[in-house]
Amino acid sequence: MSTVYLNGVYMPMSEARISPMDRGFLFGDGIYEVIPSYDGQLVGFIPHMERMQDGLNALEIRLPLDNDEWRRIANQLVALNGGGNLGIYFHVSRGAETRRNHAYPEDISPTVYAFAFDIPPAPVPDKAEASCYTVATAEDLRWKRCNIKSTALLGNVMHYQHGHAQGHKETILYNQSGEVTEAAACNVFIVKNGVVATPELDSQKLPGITRLMLLEILRRDGSIPVEERVVTMAELAQADEVWLTSSSKEIAPVLEIDGKPVADGKVGDVWLAAQKLFTAHKFDF
Repeated sequence: MSTVYLNGVYMPMSEARISPMDRGFLFGDGIYEVIPSYDGQLVGFIPHMERMQDGLNALEIRLPLDNDEWRRIANQLVALNGGGNLGIYFHVSRGAETRRNHAYPEDISPTVYAFAFDIPPAPVPDKAEASCYTVATAEDLRWKRCNIKSTALLGNVMHYQHGHAQGHKETILYNQSGEVTEAAACNVFIVKNGVVATPELDSQKLPGITRLMLLEILRRDGSIPVEERVVTMAELAQADEVWLTSSSKEIAPVLEIDGKPVADGKVGDVWLAAQKLFTAHKFDF
């Protein structure tokens, strides 16, 4: 991918320049979103934009771009970068000032950056083709505002590395009460006796867009019971199925946790039914 968007201009990535005094670089003072696009169709565009605006509001970053303009930027990046299967990355920092100061500066313009990158084909509802995960677990040591999709991702990066260093693709996190929060880069679902459950949202969890869409799709269909509630580590260990959800993974089955199989260690029937529904309705949002 070679063409990016920076502050109103499309240009080759090699020509994009951002000030070293930008607060996104100095403080991680910014918000980001990643939206999948398959053959020019964006997945979950409106809820992604609503979450980004919630983050900008929380950080008090004022940006005069509406959803129509964001959509135009996304579609233009898709067109300029050849279409196909792409992730669209939006990044807004507070902007650059002449001195480093913790307080929010006044009268600076936000930095708006966006680019496209290749992603795999959309997951399909087929057990034989499912992208399956093994994961580690760790106590959640991040800050208490994980509901904000901040560009300051060091805590998530360190937790992800914990699993990666052990040969896993993710790390499922839990709080001091032994309750599942989320994974380093995903939300978490469990299945027990045919019922799907996911931790209820609070400041310990990012309100994932795939999570939101999956819950709405399952509830609208009604064939699979679903709950938002506290999920304990003991329940995770005894689950019939465990899933990770994210915009890039959709619904990913977890087959092993800390070296122990989830149930029989195979992709489950409830995952298959849920992925079929998600595949059929993911462009509805």
